[in-house]
Amino acid sequence: MPTFNHGLILYVNIVPHPQNQEKKTSHGPASQLILLGEDDFDDEELLKELFSSVDGSFSLIFMNNGKKLVDHLHSIPDNHLPCLLILDYNMPELNGEEILKELKRDPRYAHIPKIIWTTSQNDAYRKRCLEAGANDYIVKPTKVKDLFETIRYMVSFC
Repeated sequence: MPTFNHGLILYVNIVPHPQNQEKKTSHGPASQLILLGEDDFDDEELLKELFSSVDGSFSLIFMNNGKKLVDHLHSIPDNHLPCLLILDYNMPELNGEEILKELKRDPRYAHIPKIIWTTSQNDAYRKRCLEAGANDYIVKPTKVKDLFETIRYMVSFC
């Protein structure tokens, strides 16, 4: 699987499964792109492995900085927007909650599911993120079985 590191953006190309190439949404053909905000290299590597094992049809773009993630999202044409955003709560410059609030101001992103992926079990964070537009707030599981189930659940949003 080729991987290209361009500074703060890591592109991972995964060969699509044939059964996923015909997915449609109300916005035209479904994107097979998932944009992930994750500033921990070990978690990034784990997510690449998990997504590849669960459903290799998705292209993953990792950003390790909240502001750069938002800037990158703004640069993507409408017909190539990701089918899912997965945001770590704690990231440099903009955290997951701040990203959600910024994206909520632009109707262009209303149809994209947004998941907070975090180690924090703080109920106040959870409540604020859900109010800011997150579809879910997931505390990172510690068991391998739970990790696979969580990735399957996240992929179901696409």
